[in-house]
This record gives sequence, structure tokens and C-alpha cells, in this order.
Amino acid sequence: MRKLTSIILFLVLTSNSFGQSKNSPLQISHLTGDFYVYKTFHDYNGTMISANAMYLVTDKGVVLFDAPWDQTQFQPLLDTIKARHHKDVIMLFATHSHDDRAGGFDFYRKKGIKTYSIKLTDDILKKEKKPRAEFIIPSDKTFTVGQHTFEVYYPGKGHAPDNIVVWFDKEKVLYGACFIKSADAQDLGYLGDADVKEWKTSIKKVQTKFKSPKYIIPGHEDWKNIESLNHTQKLVDEYLAQKSLGKK
Repeated sequence: MRKLTSIILFLVLTSNSFGQSKNSPLQISHLTGDFYVYKTFHDYNGTMISANAMYLVTDKGVVLFDAPWDQTQFQPLLDTIKARHHKDVIMLFATHSHDDRAGGFDFYRKKGIKTYSIKLTDDILKKEKKPRAEFIIPSDKTFTVGQHTFEVYYPGKGHAPDNIVVWFDKEKVLYGACFIKSADAQDLGYLGDADVKEWKTSIKKVQTKFKSPKYIIPGHEDWKNIESLNHTQKLVDEYLAQKSLGKK
């Protein structure tokens, strides 16, 4: 009996971890229902930084929300999803133009996967002469894919001038990507394309529009604390207060 219990425990652990270790370049975690968060890593100025993204398993296929930051994981992500769920990836949405979000457009489009962005993102990628999405979508649009419905929404400027969030009303999942900082974040991070003053206003729009989320996925670091959006607001307020004192 003890041996059987050990075997069952082993199978549960390996099933939940996708056979990965903490050092795996691609780490996938089950969020809830048909939702999965995946993490990849990138060397940014000599420091390995993690990036969170998400995918949704539907009756029609799998939908990616942002591409891996690590280009070497573009194909392994597809392979892992196929092996795990026996489905193909059919759609990819990028939440803004930075490489940790839209960097996979060319690769996935060549795989026959439909790629999507809002016009603001497309304009930036066009200006920077980077691969663009096949389909341009409105700044507030609802999609139904298989049994799931989600809303893509542009709240205004924040981390980037084109950052969008994705809301799943039935499951109360808010995928914020880099618009939302982790509850563990000590500061607002990279601000090269940010508009922190507008970020404050944009956060309020998201809080008003999408009530009582049960899960909130930020773009980097830990994603399990649902206070991340409130924490982002706090970091923005602190930044603006310091700036008003001439310390930023």
C-alpha cells in the first residue's frame, strides 16, 4: 500500500510540473480550468529575468497570450502543448510591442498560427521594422474561441504606449502582462517607453471595468498574489510622489 501511495504521489507531482525542474528554460504551471501560465527567461544586461505568459486550451485549439521571451523556446512551447493537450496552437495575441511579448510573431506566423495585435502595437513594430501581426484588432474587442470568451482591452498608456490586458469574465482571470507589476516588485522596472502619469489613470480604468478578479497575471516575477494590480498602483503613486519632489 505504501508503495502504491508513493507511485500515485510521483505521478501527481510529475503531471503538475510537466516533468520540469526549477532550472528548466520553459516552465508551465496550471492556473485554473483550461488556463496555464508559462515562464521563460532572458539575459537582460547580465541578469536572467523571467517573463510570464499564458495559454488557454479550447475545443478549437490553444490560444497563446504573448510569445516566449527566450527565442529558443518558441518550438519547445508548441511541442510541449501538443504533447500535453493533444492540440495545436491556433492563435497568438501580443499585449504590446516589446520583444518579451511580440518577439514571436514571425516564427508563429510562419507556422500557420494566426497572430493578433492592436493598431498601436502594429504602428510601433512597423516603425521599428520588426515582424508584425497578421491581424489588427480594435482596442476593445471580445473573442469567442471554442467554449471560452475573452475581452482584449486597451486601457491607455502605462508600461508601454500600447499595452493591453485580457479579461476572462466567467473565470475572473485578468491577464495583465507588463501593464501589471508583480506583488513582489520593488519598483516599476523598465520605463523606457512608459508614461507613468497615464499609467495611474489606466489602472483605474481596469479596476473599474473588470471587477473582483480571482487571478491576476503580471508580466514578470511571481504571479500568485492577486494584490499585484493594487501593488502596481502603489508603485505608480510612489514614483509620481518622488518625481514631484525632484527625486526621480
